[in-house]
Amino acid sequence: MLRNVNDLLGLEVAASNGSVGEVKDCFFDDRTWTIRFFVVETGAWLGGRKILIPPVAIHDLDWAAKTLSVSLTRERVKASPDVDTSRPVSRQHEVEQFAYYGYAYDGGDGQLWGGGPQFGMSLTGYPSMPLPTGPRAQAKFVDKLAEQHRNRGDNPHLRSCRAIERYHIHASDGDIGHVESLLVDDEAWAIRYLVVNTSDWWLGHQMLVAPPWIDDISWLDATVSVDLTRQAVKDAPTYDAQALPSPEQEQRLFDHYGRPDHGNVVATPPPA
Repeated sequence: MLRNVNDLLGLEVAASNGSVGEVKDCFFDDRTWTIRFFVVETGAWLGGRKILIPPVAIHDLDWAAKTLSVSLTRERVKASPDVDTSRPVSRQHEVEQFAYYGYAYDGGDGQLWGGGPQFGMSLTGYPSMPLPTGPRAQAKFVDKLAEQHRNRGDNPHLRSCRAIERYHIHASDGDIGHVESLLVDDEAWAIRYLVVNTSDWWLGHQMLVAPPWIDDISWLDATVSVDLTRQAVKDAPTYDAQALPSPEQEQRLFDHYGRPDHGNVVATPPPA
């Protein structure tokens, strides 16, 4: 089901033996548009430290109770690797987080979370290296993977959902507004749409833009360029923030732009 990513903010994260903290942000892969981690602020019990928890750890999501339950203990969360969430998270840190929690690492290749990896599976790309048991063996395992990724020269690709809000949107023939929020599939944890506020240009309407329609993102200039004209955006079906789009409304949007239903296909925009 589609959800506004801002609805995730403030959800209580519940471990198997008590509360962990609140969701403060989500990190997504800027090539595949899938949520990779929830940024959780732990509160007083852990000195307000922020930690990363991957969607694969989710046991249950109760929107009515505003609770996200995870298959982890507070002790497991407390001992998780430190990450400076104010800076881009590197692939090295991703490997460390997945290995620590005991989940298979998918290599960041865009696999959707529905039916995803389970605890104890071997890591994709390392079929002969199943997750070892014991803290000392796991520490050596994490160090080995991190070193391999450093040597491969992987660059950071995780981005903050909160940070992309307010980014300017450029159509093929001029500016059209800014990113208001994101709509996320809460089963596959894929970002399906950017909600575009056109108040900077035209009557304050909100429109939807799917990631496959993005030509380029400049993280330095805080801009998103889309393969759409200003007039096409102006004439598109408007988005009602009080009612998430139905499949029929989505189809009308695809038909308007002459684009196929992108379904589970997630775009990989050219690097900025």
